[in-house]
Amino acid sequence: MNTASINVGIVGATGAVGQELLQLLHDRKFPLASLRLFASARSAGKVIEHAGRKYTVEEAKPGVFANVDVAFFAAGGSATRALAPDAVQAGCLVIDKSSHYRMDPAVPLVIPEINPEQLRHHQGIIANPNCSTAVTLMALWPLHRAFGLKRYFAATYQSVSGTGAEAIRELEDQIQSHVRGTPVTRKVYAHQIALNLIPQVDSFGPNGYTGEETKMMLESRKIMGLPDLKVSTTTVRVPVVRAHSVAVNAEFERPVSVEAARAAIAAFEGAELVDEPSKQLYPTPLDFTRKVKCGVGRIRIDTAFDNGLALWVSGDNLWKGAALNALQNAELMVREGLLRRRG
Repeated sequence: MNTASINVGIVGATGAVGQELLQLLHDRKFPLASLRLFASARSAGKVIEHAGRKYTVEEAKPGVFANVDVAFFAAGGSATRALAPDAVQAGCLVIDKSSHYRMDPAVPLVIPEINPEQLRHHQGIIANPNCSTAVTLMALWPLHRAFGLKRYFAATYQSVSGTGAEAIRELEDQIQSHVRGTPVTRKVYAHQIALNLIPQVDSFGPNGYTGEETKMMLESRKIMGLPDLKVSTTTVRVPVVRAHSVAVNAEFERPVSVEAARAAIAAFEGAELVDEPSKQLYPTPLDFTRKVKCGVGRIRIDTAFDNGLALWVSGDNLWKGAALNALQNAELMVREGLLRRRG
C-alpha cells in the first residue's frame, strides 16, 4: 500500500455498512490521515469508540467535505442525491453504495477484480454494485473468462442484514416469540421472516420483476461489459442474519467442463472454491460471513442448457456486497496513485 495518508469520511457511519467500513479501514490498515464520521442530524454528537479512539459523529450536510479526500457514502440514495454533488464540488472523491448513480453512463460501476480500469475514468463519483450482483459475479466472471458467458438465471437467498439492523432484530424477536409460543409481530417485512421465505426484495415493477432483480440484470451488463447479456433472476429474502447466497444456472458460448470451471474459480482472486459434495463441503452463509472472498461450489453440468453450468455462491453482503468492495476500490486507487491527499 502506498504510504500517502488520506483524509477519509464515512457518510452513514452509524448504519450497518458504515460500521463495517469503520472496522475494515482499521483492520486493513488503510493509510488514514484523518477519519470523520457523518450521519443524520439526530445522530450528530454521538461518540463512537473504535480501536482505542473516540470519534464524534458530525451531521452530514453541505459544506463538510472541504478537507475530505474520499468519502464513502453508505446512507442510501436520498443522502447521495442530496450530498454527493456538494462533495465532488469540494474536490472529494465519492465512493457510493447506493443505487443512485450505478447506471449513470458517466459514473464507473466497479468491482476491482473485474473492471478496475474504470477507476481511471471517474468524474468524482464511483458507484458500488448491488450486494447480490457483487456476490454473483464473483462466481460468473472467472467462468466468463474461461467460456464466454451467454446468459444466466439466478435465484437469490438474501439475508436480513441487507435490509438493516431493524430487520435483524425483527428476525431474532420472531424466533424468540416462536420458541416461547407468544404472538409473532412484524414491522419491517410484509410477512413473517422467521421460519419463512419472502420472494420479494425491493418493490415490483410493471413487468413483474422487483427492483433488485432488474438491478442484477443491468449491473451485470455494465460491470462485465456485456450490454446484450440475458439475465433472469428471482430474489428471495431468507431467515439468515448475514451473507447472501445465489443459485446460478449459466449458459456459455464455448464447451464447458466441471474440471475447467473449478480451475477457473480456484485461480480467481475474488473466489474460494469449496466444492467437495461427497464430503458435504460447499459454501454456506455462516462460513462466508466476514470473509473477503466469496465461496463457490456445487459446480455441475447444467442439464437444461447446452454448454451450461449450475453452481452455488455465498458471500458477505455487508463486505463484498458493500463496505469491502468500496474499500478495495479505494485501496487500489491508492496503490495506483489515483487517490492522494490534497495539499
